Order: sequence, then structure tokens, then C-alpha cells
Amino acid sequence: MSNLDRPAGFKPVKNLNGSPWNGKANIFYIPSTDAVATFIGDAVVLAGAASSDGMYPTVTQAAAGDTTIVGVIIGFGTQPELMANPDNLNMKYRAASTAMYCLVVDDPFVIFEIQEDGAIDATSVGLNTNIVVGSGSTTTGKSAMELDSSDVSTDTAGQCKILRAVNRPDNALGTNCKWEVLIVEHAYRDAIVATDI
Repeated sequence: MSNLDRPAGFKPVKNLNGSPWNGKANIFYIPSTDAVATFIGDAVVLAGAASSDGMYPTVTQAAAGDTTIVGVIIGFGTQPELMANPDNLNMKYRAASTAMYCLVVDDPFVIFEIQEDGAIDATSVGLNTNIVVGSGSTTTGKSAMELDSSDVSTDTAGQCKILRAVNRPDNALGTNCKWEVLIVEHAYRDAIVATDI
């Protein structure tokens, strides 16, 4: 059975110690000067500033090769106290050039599920690779980020460490396989290169 081609960015699934992900996240801010639309499941990096009150660091969508990913977006809101838009309860993503708060899973030890863009094989488990950034869906609000199957490395750092294929009946090795990964080029931890395993 072939895998469905359904990229959705990063989805938090559990902690590195095997315990379930507990839903914890922190609030960050994306200013209206950021002209890139952002989506649920997008990896983000710190943008070097904060909201006007200084309480919420600014983030921007991560690019392939960024070495200081701070986490993954799981929600948006017009106010830090409410991850929703009262004027548009169907809001699923942050439009470009729109000021918005966002919930970010920034724990460096959370494991995420993400789809690959090609076909990574079993010998790549334990190695690192980067992400591919696509255009997220304004319909579903989901990210289009995927693992870069052509960038798996045995001797250099990469943004994600490939831990295992997702153990689910609808997932198999081959094109568009879903993988469990750890973000290893994280803003809150020293990078883990492939040779550290």
C-alpha cells in the first residue's frame, strides 16, 4: 500500500523519554512586519525582538538549514490570553503581514511526526537531515514542511535526527513515509550531529 502524500509539518507526539507529550507550549509573537504566512506545524526561529511589552519573543518561519529552531507552532491567537480570533473563529493560519500571537512547542526534547518528501530508507535511522519548506494550506491551516530525503547526512549536522518510522498501519517505508524526529539544531540545546549517536 502506498503512503498518502499529505504533508502537515511537524506534529508533537511524545517526549524523548517515551512519556506522552503533555500539551505544554509557550506563547511567542509574530509582528505585522513579517510578510511570510505561517501555519500549524511550521518550525520557527527566534527573530531577535519581542512584542511591545517585551513579554513575548518574536519568531519567524524557519528555513531549510536554519540552525537555531526554537520550536513548532500549534496555535494562533489575536491576544496572548486566547489562542483564537474572536472575530473569525474559523481562522486556521496566520496570514502574511498580520500581527499574531502563537503557541510554540519549544521543549527541545519533544519528538515530532513529519512526512518525508521522497523515500528515506531504514539505514537512515539515527542520521540527520534538513527540512523542506513548502506553501502551507490556507484551507486546512496546516504546514507543508517535510523532511528532505535527499539531504540525509552521516557526518554533519542537520535540523532533525531521524528516530524511526511512525508505527501505524497506514504508514510504510517508501515515498511519503511519516517519521518520528527530534529537532537537533535547537535554540535551547547544543546541536547534535549525526556522529554523536
